Amino acid sequence: MKPMTLEEMAKAVNGHILAGQSGQNISSVAIDSRKIERGGLYVALTGGRTDGHDYISPAIDAGAAALLVTHLPEGLTTLVERREIAVIQVADTSRALCDLAAYYIAGFKLHRVGVTGSTGKTTTKEMLYWILAERFRTVSNRGNYNNLIGLPLSVFQIEEETEAAVFEMGMDRLGEIHELADIIRPTIGIITNIGLSHAERLGSRENIRRAKMELVDFFGSSHTLVVNCDDDMLQPPQCTKCSGNYKLVTAGHAETADYRIVDKTDLGEAGVSFRLIGPDGEGQFEIGAPGLHNVSNAALAIAAACTLGMTMEEIRPGLAKLTCMDKRLNIQTLAQLKIIDDSYNASPDSMRAALDVLKRVEGNRKIAILGDMFELGETSAACHFEMGEYAARSAVDIVISVGQAAEQITEGARRGGIRALHYSSKELLYGVLKQWIRPGDVVLVKGSRGMAMEEIIEQIVLVAGQQEEFAK
Repeated sequence: MKPMTLEEMAKAVNGHILAGQSGQNISSVAIDSRKIERGGLYVALTGGRTDGHDYISPAIDAGAAALLVTHLPEGLTTLVERREIAVIQVADTSRALCDLAAYYIAGFKLHRVGVTGSTGKTTTKEMLYWILAERFRTVSNRGNYNNLIGLPLSVFQIEEETEAAVFEMGMDRLGEIHELADIIRPTIGIITNIGLSHAERLGSRENIRRAKMELVDFFGSSHTLVVNCDDDMLQPPQCTKCSGNYKLVTAGHAETADYRIVDKTDLGEAGVSFRLIGPDGEGQFEIGAPGLHNVSNAALAIAAACTLGMTMEEIRPGLAKLTCMDKRLNIQTLAQLKIIDDSYNASPDSMRAALDVLKRVEGNRKIAILGDMFELGETSAACHFEMGEYAARSAVDIVISVGQAAEQITEGARRGGIRALHYSSKELLYGVLKQWIRPGDVVLVKGSRGMAMEEIIEQIVLVAGQQEEFAK
């Protein structure tokens, strides 16, 4: 982070300096008292379950030189004075964090890319990061820091030498993408697709598209929106706002796509390959992550990079550097078992993609352990049932569903004619795992983030280890 003075910070957040010297430099920002860097600013956020003001003392002990607070809790004034800690007071620390990030990024001249969509946004963000890093000094969100807390924190990674920044932007309500876009003011936007994630809150795909299209709320004639034109909700007339005169670039399989996907090949565990034809030429590409759905994500990333002047030849080595990400179709090969860890999150589109990967991975039996998909609203029962039917059509040998809504997955799989079981909790499944997992199996584990499906993977690894010991 480029240092900012206390006075600059106070002005950026419309705050009042209670203590400290206006010219004091601050060179880092944190909201976790355990992650404070010496000389940094601690922002005391107030959440539903915790209040950051309760951790001011540990933050000071960890090296915080300044505090951003709504108030100083009783008994801390003496500590602040004794340690000579600077204090900025604001009405709302969450709002102040966003305002500070917006002020900070506005001070840099760099390419700013915002990536959103119902699924695939993290993968697309990672692809574009590796591509742009071939030419530009590039930063991107830390992990899944894609909301109104994580994205502002990611902004402070930008240094004076940074030339490009790629930010994933998530949302669960109308207006959130608008607020995120207001912080980073992207010069290029990418929308991967419009699915059913968050239908419970937003009610329809039309409203989900409306929320995603907030990405272009600050666009002008020099800005570009890149969309997946294979999505029925992202056809050109639907993703051009009347108030905007930005450039629209399409990527997909359609003959009319600006960047057209052709000759794609599923390489199984090794990934995928494809050819892309663009306005200025074509290129042959390979991705080390499995799943043909990744080709659409890659086409969007390539189109965005070409918008920034990169050539297909420049792009190829960067894209090739992408590998499987943690808990996203990450294939673990044990001595006698393969586990496809896609436990990070789940939606109907991503679950279908995961089942497609399971079908392609070599092994004896194919077992899908599938958990609840959250926030689907009135479509939940139908979506879960359809996943079971899809698993049956995907040559899955056994479907095991876990959770409440996921019982419909088992019903759908049984309707499709394959063996299917249901357990209302993970704990019930743990007791019988060894009955269903055999050497040589390929096991897919997937469910929404709130299901913590990675815990099932830990249990599978234990079972596999026990089986290996017994075989000896």
